[in-house]
Amino acid sequence: MTLRIGRIAYLNVAPYFHYLHEEGFTGEVVAGVPSALNAMLAEGTIDACPSSSYEYGLHADDYFLLPGHSISSVGPVHSVLLFTPGPLATLSGTEIAITGESATSINLLKILLNEFCSVDNVSFLVPSGEVENLLKEGQSALLIGDRALDAAKNCPAHFQITDLGALWYHFTGLPFVFALWILRREAVTKFPDEISALANQLHESRNRAFSNLHEMATELSVKSGFTAGQLEEYWRGMSYDLSDGHVEGLKLYFTLCYKHGLLEKIPEFHFFPTT
Repeated sequence: MTLRIGRIAYLNVAPYFHYLHEEGFTGEVVAGVPSALNAMLAEGTIDACPSSSYEYGLHADDYFLLPGHSISSVGPVHSVLLFTPGPLATLSGTEIAITGESATSINLLKILLNEFCSVDNVSFLVPSGEVENLLKEGQSALLIGDRALDAAKNCPAHFQITDLGALWYHFTGLPFVFALWILRREAVTKFPDEISALANQLHESRNRAFSNLHEMATELSVKSGFTAGQLEEYWRGMSYDLSDGHVEGLKLYFTLCYKHGLLEKIPEFHFFPTT
């Protein structure tokens, strides 16, 4: 048996994965969108993943967290964007199209609208077609990951673009943790040495990525549709740590999810011992 880890199919995870095999990882990597990887993690078909923070909130007792690693923002995230034909204050009673790819971002939007912006009675629709097509027709839409980056380049001129990471930071002054490195408890029992090694490999991969950011950006820009400069700026704007401030922001997110009926309880934090 070998350790199987999930890889979100977005550019924001590149600093973790670009050099991971070169740093000694010998397990299997399974790619997918956040919602699919959440399901695979929950059912045990993968052992670990940089997965949705909300997934941890739902099933915290089944998981451990790998300390020190996240996919977060301290201010703008640039790839979790709400597109609206008018100001946020006009959204009450309207419908927002969503992809359904990330429950963390969808619930963050619900919290921001209800808790901080006094916007209610908003409905959310996962359309049968592409969300981007509805956006072109004038529909409010939430997009995440590479699709959000693409949509921001081609957004109708009269639309307002709201960065959810920036909005959270504006109201709370705290980082927002979109994804955590989550481990299944059974995997910790089966692969303790491999997971300890993974923690170090991720750290080294991140360090190497940011030491060679232009090289990595140049290589990945060919297929991404973005220039190397744009990719460098994007990665430098992300936070990959899991500091006390990040945990404080995460606790507030879980508390507000509970307050607004999005979680049945506030989860406890269970960290994998790396020392």
